[in-house]
Amino acid sequence: MKKGNEYILDFLKGIAMGIGNIIPGVSGGTIALITGIYERFIHAFRSFDVKAVRMLLKGDIKGLIAHTDLWFLTSVFLGVLLSIIALARVLGYTFEYYPVYTWAYFFGLILASIWYVGKTVERWNAGAVIFLLIGVAFAAGISLFSQSTPNDNVWYLLLCGVVATCSMMLPGLSGSFVLVLMGNYELIFVDGVNTMNLQVLLPVAVGAVIGLIAFSRLLSWVLKNYRNVTIALLTGFVIGSLNLLWPWQKAVYNEAGDTILRYKKYIPDHWSAEVIWSMVFVLAGVLTIILLEYLAAKKK
Repeated sequence: MKKGNEYILDFLKGIAMGIGNIIPGVSGGTIALITGIYERFIHAFRSFDVKAVRMLLKGDIKGLIAHTDLWFLTSVFLGVLLSIIALARVLGYTFEYYPVYTWAYFFGLILASIWYVGKTVERWNAGAVIFLLIGVAFAAGISLFSQSTPNDNVWYLLLCGVVATCSMMLPGLSGSFVLVLMGNYELIFVDGVNTMNLQVLLPVAVGAVIGLIAFSRLLSWVLKNYRNVTIALLTGFVIGSLNLLWPWQKAVYNEAGDTILRYKKYIPDHWSAEVIWSMVFVLAGVLTIILLEYLAAKKK
């Protein structure tokens, strides 16, 4: 594939990651994993090391670009930023007026990804199974927490950027859902992005960069030395995240009725047009992953 076309494809994958990042319960890391750029993404951030600093100080820009895979990162992040800015309101609209269908689509997307992520585990031994179960329990358990209240303190916003980005890099663990738990999802993704409030966005961005560079080195080392159990753990995260994406759920508010405390899942007690269409959207999500995997295999 020509370089230009490759960067366009990376840009589109970045858009998909951005969509995942702004939906509570959907992980940008999961999207990176199922689109085939997860490990390259981690290793690229790991390359921002002492060697990269030396190249910068020496003025070796060409070497720095090659060493850090900078064009790849730029393409992906342009897509991420575009989707966060342009699609936040669109997705806000679909969640407000068509929440069940929206959740159903992403449920199907994550459901299908379990197979494609799990099959990359080279050996399903006892250790891999144990880490799979740990991943399932951890990701599923996150939904049991209650969210905090909004906090616009600079240091707390910085922490939000670090924590949300680190969780975003773990497939199945949603960075935006962590922000819901920390109480700052609406402050950052709704108020902050839509009004371009730099007092909110800048600390979060700084924390995100710190989290990406520092945590990517740890993940890179783990994937290199313990790849089998790590992928099994990530597969568990993906399975566990299905609990957060169950299409049929009702918001439970506080006594004042202005803050969502949690979502109560339920199973429809009869067939209706909504249930049938929800099944269609689940199928659409499944077919989306199958198509992405087909295109990836064709590319290889």
